[in-house]
Amino acid sequence: MTDELAWETLDSRTSYSCEGFDIVTDTVRFPSGAEAEFDYLAEGESVVVLPFTPDGDVVVIEEWRQAVGRVNRALPAGSMESEDTDPESCVARELEEETGYLPGEVEHLTTVEPANGFADAVFHYFVARDCEPTGERDLDYNEDIRVEATTFDALVEAAREDELRDGRSMLGVLYFALFEEE
Repeated sequence: MTDELAWETLDSRTSYSCEGFDIVTDTVRFPSGAEAEFDYLAEGESVVVLPFTPDGDVVVIEEWRQAVGRVNRALPAGSMESEDTDPESCVARELEEETGYLPGEVEHLTTVEPANGFADAVFHYFVARDCEPTGERDLDYNEDIRVEATTFDALVEAAREDELRDGRSMLGVLYFALFEEE
């Protein structure tokens, strides 16, 4: 059964494609019968990892973000790839690629659609415990990442002081602080 608010997609095409995302243009019919074009960013699913070391520190990355023109502190994150069978299977690969750490226990925290008014992005959040620096980093050609460890309290304080600007990371840290921290 279709919801009475649903738009009918009459046509869909990729208007622009680049490494990392596409811009899709849908021709749609609204419930009123009117038709229009709707553009959105097609990015797909990603994982965001809150990785704790055995001593309770959090592994974070710092990476240049061209769109905002500065180095950004963040939680490790990355897109699901075709070989990933589900979001959890992506966690160890992404964590190792970006940080050189491998997770012990992995637990799903939440899944969100961060900007579903203009993007199809889905972020799956995980906490990884007992992360050890035993893996090999495998950065993409356009990734220059600094890895460091900090305390969870320092991340919460950075969020409070408007210093944790990465939205994916902010949500992961605050979600964990609100619902999961023991």
